[in-house]
Amino acid sequence: MKITQQAFLLGLLSALFFAVTFVVNRLMSVEGGSWIWSASLRFYWMLPFFLIIVVLRRNLKPLLNAIKQKPLPWLLWSTIGFGIFYAPLTYAAAFSPSWLVASTWQITIIAGMILAPFINKNYQSIHSKSTYTFSAIILLGIAIMQVQALQSVEISNLLSGFFWVLVAAFAYPLGNRKMMQLAEGQLDVYQRILGMILCSIPFWIGLNLYGYSSGHPSPSDSQLLQTLIVAVFSGVISTVLFFTATDMVRKDEKGLAKVEATQSAEVVFAVIGEIFILQSPLPHSYALTGMLLVIIGMSLHSLKK
Repeated sequence: MKITQQAFLLGLLSALFFAVTFVVNRLMSVEGGSWIWSASLRFYWMLPFFLIIVVLRRNLKPLLNAIKQKPLPWLLWSTIGFGIFYAPLTYAAAFSPSWLVASTWQITIIAGMILAPFINKNYQSIHSKSTYTFSAIILLGIAIMQVQALQSVEISNLLSGFFWVLVAAFAYPLGNRKMMQLAEGQLDVYQRILGMILCSIPFWIGLNLYGYSSGHPSPSDSQLLQTLIVAVFSGVISTVLFFTATDMVRKDEKGLAKVEATQSAEVVFAVIGEIFILQSPLPHSYALTGMLLVIIGMSLHSLKK
């Protein structure tokens, strides 16, 4: 099996585990849990997991040396890649159902291609017209789902949710790609994730201080358990799978686009999760049509050589 195909399958598997994020975040929001704790606790839980892994692999010292050499870039891109990505994504769960957040999140597929010329100084466009056509199909599907959501979500909530997911959708590929450049292939996936967690901690502490000062409730036992579930399934398993997949094709813009396109499968997984866990009704026909277009766009991306 070719490396690109392997990376694509890993990306698809990561989408399954990442879908847990949308469903559980929505559950915590419905139960009255603060989005601040939903976001920050995920990374606090992830820290010991990756610290143990990196220590057991005897790779902690090289990581700390790498951070020491370029502390400001590490802090900047880790904050963007983890903090500015996940805090808005969690906040959006207060405005929209999980399937709508998951579908809007697919803009990240397009974001990666838009950002590529600005991230890579030697970038030369290798995307064919068909690549943009497939991406347009995904965007059309997202637009149809947004229109459908107007029947059940207030316009102000819809716009707020859309805006914050849009911020997250650009922050994630930006932080991930810049960190791959910064690591220069010298660090493995576990080191890179641990380094990003460590360097994003100041952001999470600052967010927690804001939460305390603005009267956000402290996390309940239920929220502690739910964020642990998100940390294991989405933060550990999904992140490792996705970062491994992007690392495998980090020098191949087409390969990166394919891997990032796999994340559209999260829409399907989020719908299934919301129906079974939150007892939500099946989305209406327009929303299902939009989801189908997203899946078709993703599939065409994956099949294109």
